[in-house]
Amino acid sequence: MTRSFFARNPSALIFIAFLALFTLAVTLMSEGLGAGLISTSFVKTLGKTLCLCLVALAMDLIWGYAGILSLGHMAFFALGGYMIGMWLMYARTEEIVVAALSQGGLPATPEEVQQGIATQIFGVVGSSDLPAIWSFAHSLPLQLILALAVPGLLALVFGWLAFRSRVTGVYLSILTQAMTLALALYLFQNDSGLRGNNGLSGLQNLPGLGQTSQDLISIWFFWASALALALGYLTLNWVVSGKFGSVIRAIRDDEARVRFLGYPVETYKLFVFTLTALIAALAGVLYYPQAGIINPAELAPIASIYLAVWVAIGGRGRLYGAVIGAAFVSLLSSLFTSGRLPDIPLGPVSLNWVDWWLVLLGLAFVAVTLLAPKGIGGLFDRFQGVIPPDRKGAPLGPDDGSLQEQEAQQ
Repeated sequence: MTRSFFARNPSALIFIAFLALFTLAVTLMSEGLGAGLISTSFVKTLGKTLCLCLVALAMDLIWGYAGILSLGHMAFFALGGYMIGMWLMYARTEEIVVAALSQGGLPATPEEVQQGIATQIFGVVGSSDLPAIWSFAHSLPLQLILALAVPGLLALVFGWLAFRSRVTGVYLSILTQAMTLALALYLFQNDSGLRGNNGLSGLQNLPGLGQTSQDLISIWFFWASALALALGYLTLNWVVSGKFGSVIRAIRDDEARVRFLGYPVETYKLFVFTLTALIAALAGVLYYPQAGIINPAELAPIASIYLAVWVAIGGRGRLYGAVIGAAFVSLLSSLFTSGRLPDIPLGPVSLNWVDWWLVLLGLAFVAVTLLAPKGIGGLFDRFQGVIPPDRKGAPLGPDDGSLQEQEAQQ
């Protein structure tokens, strides 16, 4: 008898149940719909954390399961944010311009409104013209399509060029990092059409909801982020639990053998690369309206390195490990960089948490790599009594191509 998906994947049911309880608890304690025990700013922090967990899931699929260390997925995350940010800024500015022009007594013409919007948005970079890439900024449906289409197309083209050339390993990581750096440097220019270093701001102000408090809006986005994370987790869990998941793990372990068996390795890798880029873009669409601002610094290569660190700390090759790592590091980062923790005097110097947080994160990454290579998620194996065989890397069977110890533990 065929068992249900949740019967075959009990961790998925546990994760969804925990996420639902967490969402309900935050809602009941929020200022918007609850007892006011949690501030609106912290609700936004939790919502943003859920978005980072979603992009960490994407990173875990491509790195932990497919073995492709991409150092450019935060570029797709930021591109999704830029696309939705264009609509948010355009629509909100249109409301302000129309209200200002209506005070003149005569209705404003469409040309006057368009000119006013362009001046308001791009006056900061010395321009009064609306760039061509803003042609669809007036339409939410079109910008949502672009929020997925632009990162997806970039990933498709980049992946096709890289995988058909059979670039692998550290060389592929360098290429993804170079792509991210090139895109960031381009967006820093004022003539990029996205306001250069100023970025897009005021994204927390939803058009048409000027009278709605941020207390309520923050809860809405928190719900949307939780729903996206739940759907993302179920989707990726379904992907990795079937034949497709077995193939990409085999590609990770022995790409040449999988190719010899007749599987289109490049097609599998391209699909995973594009799919994870789309997931990262969706996370960015939900993240930046809660952050309120986006600028080219969000695309810096260091951001994608942080993403890899989150997954490594949580435990790559385990979807729940990626979520744990992203949530753990994100919330600790918010705590240590908030300036609320007192400095610790250490003789002639003092430990300033804001300045030393990244050092501590780096040390944690080194410690996890050396002492707990399976990350925080690996601790669940011990709780469940899963003890991997001590084969010292020896084959699992007479064939040298048999799965190694690393695969046997999953």
